[in-house]
Amino acid sequence: MTSVIERLRGDGPKFSIEFFPPRDTADEAVLWKAIRELEPYDPAYMSITYGAGGSSRDGTIRSIARVATETTLVPMAHLTAVNHSVAELRNVIGWYASVGVRNILALRGDPPGDVYGEWIPHPEGLTYAEELVQLVRELGDFCVGVSAYTYGHPRSTDLESDTKYLVRKLRAGADFAIAQLFHDPEDFLRLRDRVAATGCDVPVLPGVMPLTTLRTLQTTIKLSGAPAPRKLLDRLEPLADDPKAFRAAGIDVITELCEKLIAEGVPNLHFYTFNRSKATREVIARLGLVPARA
Repeated sequence: MTSVIERLRGDGPKFSIEFFPPRDTADEAVLWKAIRELEPYDPAYMSITYGAGGSSRDGTIRSIARVATETTLVPMAHLTAVNHSVAELRNVIGWYASVGVRNILALRGDPPGDVYGEWIPHPEGLTYAEELVQLVRELGDFCVGVSAYTYGHPRSTDLESDTKYLVRKLRAGADFAIAQLFHDPEDFLRLRDRVAATGCDVPVLPGVMPLTTLRTLQTTIKLSGAPAPRKLLDRLEPLADDPKAFRAAGIDVITELCEKLIAEGVPNLHFYTFNRSKATREVIARLGLVPARA
């Protein structure tokens, strides 16, 4: 199985795609339509998020196995420590390996029901993401990624301490980090520079989501953990009652953001797709990232 870090090597920028697990058969059909539509574009890798429990978790495991066995895509499985004992984590990691998945995004995860709630570890589980990184590393030849926060983790007191904890995760054995959503390319580049200034040369990749509706703009603001800059709101909010114009302007905004990142040598753009492919395909086409055979 090809590793994520191998796919990031070489000339020119690349892109990757992220999906969330299906809740039912209708969701599964939507997910697989998007996967099949993006497969010919040869993303560097694809991932499926990992819910806090139950069917979401099962959907991730089932779907990532199908990607590994039925597509040409390089799959990366998400894994969180939420509500898992170490024994359960070992079982999931072993199951991933058994179906050929060798790329894992190791996340501590958010408290179920309230991402800002108190973190309570499983009594026989792990407390920190760096522990999960170490566990995955102990169990086989995996390529491991971790999360990063452009504006700092919601529980961090300041960017200096947030950077310190991110570098600890990276030095625990991670091969790369994926940054949560942000509003301006300079915000991400400052995160990249903070990590580099510590002497850590592990690549940090930007997470990007096409702004196709007012709802996706609001979601970006919520997930980033930071207010949107006035210049962005002034550009998009006047179009709130014109869905077609909003979508066109939103695609322009994200394309411009990606162009600036590519110009700064960012090796990969990680697109959050919301299980739809059209907007991502539009952006990567405008960026010239479409392979000749697509």
